[in-house]
Amino acid sequence: MTDHNDGAPAPRPAGPAAQPTSTPVFKDVLKYGLILSGGIAVVGMVLGGIFAGWVGVSSALIGTAMAAVFLSITAISILIANRFIGSDLFVGLFFGIVLGGWIVKFVLFIVLIVVLRDQSWISPLVLSLSLIAGVIGSLVVDMIVVFRSRVPYASDVRLPGQNN
Repeated sequence: MTDHNDGAPAPRPAGPAAQPTSTPVFKDVLKYGLILSGGIAVVGMVLGGIFAGWVGVSSALIGTAMAAVFLSITAISILIANRFIGSDLFVGLFFGIVLGGWIVKFVLFIVLIVVLRDQSWISPLVLSLSLIAGVIGSLVVDMIVVFRSRVPYASDVRLPGQNN
């Protein structure tokens, strides 16, 4: 039924491990998310300038920059973690790096909110709307990129008897 090798470790493929099929997806998420953030920044700065003056411009820019940084931390942490795919510790490293990225995002968000809370050069409404637009935009980008990615349900699978 099952071929046991007397407790010997499973044979490893020769050569470097191929990158997971999710790598191009996260590169696209990063690229399109940053492009969308640029568009949200421009629209936010124009509307913020109209409704709140230069305070609105700076608030829109900061809110959009926060959204872009938070989007980038997730995608970059997954791309960095994917580099360790050939390691025996891949699963632990992957989840450690991604969880570390989420903790950095959480701490950074709390610090920024506390620091920016009572600043006279910030319009809380414009900053919040820009941040919300960036977060919703990044979710839409994630959805569109994943839907168009054509990654199979069971990717990176090697069947028994397959040499390459």
